[in-house]
Amino acid sequence: MLTTALAGLTSAAVPALGPGFLDPENLISSFGTAAIIGIVAVVFIETGLLFPFLPGDSLLFTAGALVAQEQLDFPIWLLCVLLFVAAFAGDQVAYLIGRTLGPRVFDRPDSRFFKRAYIDQTYAYFEKYGGRTIVVARFVPFVRTYAPVAAGVGRMSYRHFVTWNALGALLWGVGVTLLGFALGTIPFVKENIEALLVLVVLASLVPMAVEILRARRDRRREAAAAAAALAEAPLSPAAEAVDGTLR
Repeated sequence: MLTTALAGLTSAAVPALGPGFLDPENLISSFGTAAIIGIVAVVFIETGLLFPFLPGDSLLFTAGALVAQEQLDFPIWLLCVLLFVAAFAGDQVAYLIGRTLGPRVFDRPDSRFFKRAYIDQTYAYFEKYGGRTIVVARFVPFVRTYAPVAAGVGRMSYRHFVTWNALGALLWGVGVTLLGFALGTIPFVKENIEALLVLVVLASLVPMAVEILRARRDRRREAAAAAAALAEAPLSPAAEAVDGTLR
């Protein structure tokens, strides 16, 4: 029965990144009676073990759709709880990897490419935009794998990270699964789920982009004002003497 349902969710349904064996339908089919364990394991591996090639978004959506069609023999609430735990734990592991290994890589004084300044810049970025970055990154393939590592490398506050990580795990791990459960039988949604998620991400990035552009504009204004003030400032007696001598 599961095989029949998966046959209906072919490449015309939820597209996946990578080769065919990483297609969400093929993955779920290969798990057989241990489908729920396999789905949860894939989410944890993608987010926690730095393997970004797994079909996270489409896998969550497809799993939710199959539960709605009663082709997966477990309740949606159980799947959502386990996926939340897997997504949350995965980012925790990735953060600890970045926090533990990051200093060893970046603190080498003779390193040509990895410098302490990179850690300082990353830290400053995550202090300002970190929470939103962790949440938004959940919906972007590859980025969701490495964003928590970067947060660890940048020494983002652990308490701050845990809070936003929990929100991101809820919105992504549970939200996309429930989206599949509710809308997975609608052909247009099934065929365009990744494009729709990208649009959601782009919309969520607009406030951050506006803030970055505003900060850049303010810095330019401050630099122009400082240059104007310097040009209008009266010369000191010593500078006037030098200027008179040169003339």
